[in-house]
Amino acid sequence: MSNLAKYDSAFKDTFQLQPADLPELKYQTHAAWDSVGHMQLMAALEDAFRIELDIDDIIEFSSYQAGKTILGKYSVNL
Repeated sequence: MSNLAKYDSAFKDTFQLQPADLPELKYQTHAAWDSVGHMQLMAALEDAFRIELDIDDIIEFSSYQAGKTILGKYSVNL
């Protein structure tokens, strides 16, 4: 499975979304992406990529697109 597929899967599985919903997705624009959902997503991403996200990165992870940039800091190429 490619890194992009893992990334998309974390969002789809955590928030029960379709692939078409992902590109424009932002924090708190979907009912499931609240503070609890956010932490579930962070845990799913940490598990998928075997990384530990810094607290500042968790806070800045405000959209699907922003997450791609943040994961790049951990050598996760999407």
